[in-house]
Amino acid sequence: MEKNRESGVVMETKVREILDRYPEGRTENLIPVLQDIQETDGYLSEESVLEVSRHLKMPASKIYGVATFYNQFRFAPLGKYHVQICCGTACHVLGASTVLEEIEKNIGVKSGETTKDGLFSMEVVACIGACGLAPVISINGNFHAKVTGESIKEILDNYRNQE
Repeated sequence: MEKNRESGVVMETKVREILDRYPEGRTENLIPVLQDIQETDGYLSEESVLEVSRHLKMPASKIYGVATFYNQFRFAPLGKYHVQICCGTACHVLGASTVLEEIEKNIGVKSGETTKDGLFSMEVVACIGACGLAPVISINGNFHAKVTGESIKEILDNYRNQE
């Protein structure tokens, strides 16, 4: 618990530093503020949304409404290993949905979630830009080509074994 409190204090300080760069009450700065916070912290925490709410003098519910409209914003930290699965046309046709099901079973989370231990997070993306490798996943920027439902367990276990 103490670590969470400590990191919360550090995070609030970072958020405060970001907010100090923007005039109070200027709601037109909402998206740039949220982008800066996510770039710094990796996600938008409940505490950071409340800080933004106070600074921009707007309801937190409106901030959540805007942030959930755009798929670029996250509300949970990424895992140590961030798995991105491509579901673009080539990957879809060549079995990305089966790979996605196997990833979800193997790590126990759905797209946009992070495992409780913080080891893995998962995100479905429209296209990774590696159609010739389809179906393809990226883990922390490392591409894995022609992934199958059978090969995904071995790939993920290799990352687990690095711990």
